[in-house]
Amino acid sequence: MRHALIISRDAETKAEIRRNLAGPGLSCTCVSGNNGVREAIASARPDVLLFELGEPQPEMPETIRKIKQDTGLPVIALVPEELLESTDYSGADDFIAFPYDATELAIRINRLVRKSSYKEGGEEIRCDGLTIDLATCEVTVNGAPVELTFKEYELLKLLAGNRGRVFTREALLDRIWGYDYFGGDRTVDVHIRRLRSKIEDADHIYIETVRNIGYRFVRG
Repeated sequence: MRHALIISRDAETKAEIRRNLAGPGLSCTCVSGNNGVREAIASARPDVLLFELGEPQPEMPETIRKIKQDTGLPVIALVPEELLESTDYSGADDFIAFPYDATELAIRINRLVRKSSYKEGGEEIRCDGLTIDLATCEVTVNGAPVELTFKEYELLKLLAGNRGRVFTREALLDRIWGYDYFGGDRTVDVHIRRLRSKIEDADHIYIETVRNIGYRFVRG
C-alpha cells in the first residue's frame, strides 16, 4: 500500500484528502504547514509528499526542492484552480488542481511513485533518502556521499535491489563472496554491521535482521 504525507495548513483539506484516498487503497499521514515535515517524514516513511499550495508562498519552490534533495521523495503540488496561473509549483514533480478527482489523484500518486522508486537493473535505487547510483557505484544518504568498500557496496546493492526479500547468510556469502569462500557466517554479520553504521541512524533504518535466518532490505 502506498503511503502519502499530506502537508497542508487547512485541517478540513487534510481530512478530505485522507478520506478520499482511503478508497483507492492509499494510507495517509497529515502534518500542518512546513513545521514538523522532516520529523513526519522520518516517522511515517511516506512514498510521496502532497503539498497543498494556497496563497502566494514565494519560499515554497525552494522548500520543496530542498526536501526532495534531502529525502529523494517525489512531490505532488495541490493547487487551487483559481491560483494555477499565479502559483509557482516548479519544485514539484507533478501537480493537480482543486477541486480534484480522487481517482485521478490516486493514479498520479501511483504513477509517480513507480517512476521514482528503485528499479533493479535501472540507473538508480532509491529509498527514504538513500540513493545508489548503479552507473557510478556512488552511494549517498540525504545527498551526502557515503564511502563503502566493494563488499559493502555489493551487499547493499543486492539487498536494496530485492527489497523485502530475505537472504540467508549462506546465500549472501555465495552471492557476494562466491561459493568457494571458506569464511564463516560471521563475515556477513561484520560487513552488515559496518554497512549499517555508514548509512543508518536513529531515523533511517534500511536493513532489517530476520532472526535466525539472515537479512532483508526494508519494504519501504
